[in-house]
Amino acid sequence: MPLPDLLRLINEQDATVPGAVAAVLPQIELAVQAGVRALRSGGRIHYFGAGTSGRAAFADAAELRPTFSLDPDKVVAHVAGGLEALWSAVESAEDDDAAGERDAASVTSQDLVIGVAASGATPYVAGALRQARKVGATTALISSHPHAPLAEYADIDIAVNTGPEVITGSTRMKAGTAAKLVLHTFSTAVMVRIGRTWSNLMVCAVPTNAKLRQRAVRTLVSATGVDPDVAQAAIDAAGQELPVALVMLLSTVDAATAREALAAAHGVVADAVRALT
Repeated sequence: MPLPDLLRLINEQDATVPGAVAAVLPQIELAVQAGVRALRSGGRIHYFGAGTSGRAAFADAAELRPTFSLDPDKVVAHVAGGLEALWSAVESAEDDDAAGERDAASVTSQDLVIGVAASGATPYVAGALRQARKVGATTALISSHPHAPLAEYADIDIAVNTGPEVITGSTRMKAGTAAKLVLHTFSTAVMVRIGRTWSNLMVCAVPTNAKLRQRAVRTLVSATGVDPDVAQAAIDAAGQELPVALVMLLSTVDAATAREALAAAHGVVADAVRALT
């Protein structure tokens, strides 16, 4: 094929993925509800995957802490083959269902366990889902197989029908894109529902570099209408804790009062402000 035609073909196929994800939004909604229940009850969310699926799950979990100030043990990604598999293919690891079962040993009945497997048949994921079922955890499966063999182990079956890949069997392409879309739609909605945003603002982001510190000031300005210097002063008084600064400005209280209100509201800014006003 001429190169422009090849690029167009890949792009046209990629463009079909969001529509396929839209078709499973009702199933994603069920997963979000289960994820919120898990976190609010003191449980955790676990991702299990291999290869591209595992890497997508790991990236999604890793990004939640800086974006939403989520404790790193609340959404945990388990990848077949361990951390080495994130940058070097460990293809045989996905066939080890016993490893999946072992990696799920810490799962409890309060948790949500999500298997991510493009084929819907990965043994490592099967072992994890079976173990999760044994202890009474809620289970879900994200795949690109409308009739995934592992669906029998999932309370929630999120099967994104992405169809054949441009390069046959290369599930890093459309299936990988679908997994990423489902994961970040799921996790973002969970974070919104547990109060890690104010309107559409990232009010729990951790300002760990210059860009994020500037964004923190802009966020407070957008949320409250104060001048940038007032926003910066509130952030400094709050010990760089953006949610505390936001509650301070919205409720006209000091940092200690704002921090106590947030603790009582389990970190939900809206509830803390409501309690103070």
